[in-house]
Amino acid sequence: MPSSLYLAAAFIALTHTLMGPDHYLPFVMMGRAGQWSRSKTYLVTLLCGTAHVISSIAIGTVGIALGIGVTRLEGIEATRGELAAWALIAFGFLYGAWGLRRALKHKTHTHFHGSHEHSHAPDSKAAKRQMTPWALFVIFGLGPCEPLIPLLMYPASQRSVWGVAAVTAIFSAVTLIVMLGAVALGMRGLSFVKGNWAERFAHCAAGFAIACSGLAIRFLGI
Repeated sequence: MPSSLYLAAAFIALTHTLMGPDHYLPFVMMGRAGQWSRSKTYLVTLLCGTAHVISSIAIGTVGIALGIGVTRLEGIEATRGELAAWALIAFGFLYGAWGLRRALKHKTHTHFHGSHEHSHAPDSKAAKRQMTPWALFVIFGLGPCEPLIPLLMYPASQRSVWGVAAVTAIFSAVTLIVMLGAVALGMRGLSFVKGNWAERFAHCAAGFAIACSGLAIRFLGI
């Protein structure tokens, strides 16, 4: 296989991931709202990213085995993309509305213990229980990696199993590494946003940021 194919797989994975805010923004925002540890945020990102890639690999592999053309496979991926975008929009708005209701209903209050000040919401434990990464995992499993399918077609047409495997591995590795890097940078940036108002409206902001990611995918083609 030509090295240009592998370079193309890496470059396309890089740009596809960076240009899609859904690849990192939901994890940054939900990690902050749920007060997840860094390790938990990275783990959720990694699991969702893996589901995101594996679902397209599975469809591409089955399509190649059955001799389905690239146009038809891209049509399947496009349909999955629309479903995933609407799922993000619905999940984001519902979660954001819940977060807004919670913020307006329960004001964050402050306690002083000696020289230490602690701020928390009365129902913070209940909120943590309700926040679950499983919704994101399902949505990302549904969401496609559209650029991967055409990349697989050339080595498949050459009947190169190693070529298909190499393209898949490179694309997957770059996608996951870039997702983790973008999430790390996003978490670093949000660490400078402090204050009771930021904590109080964190769930609301997370929900609407996720919804905006879905809207960008659906209507801007990002």
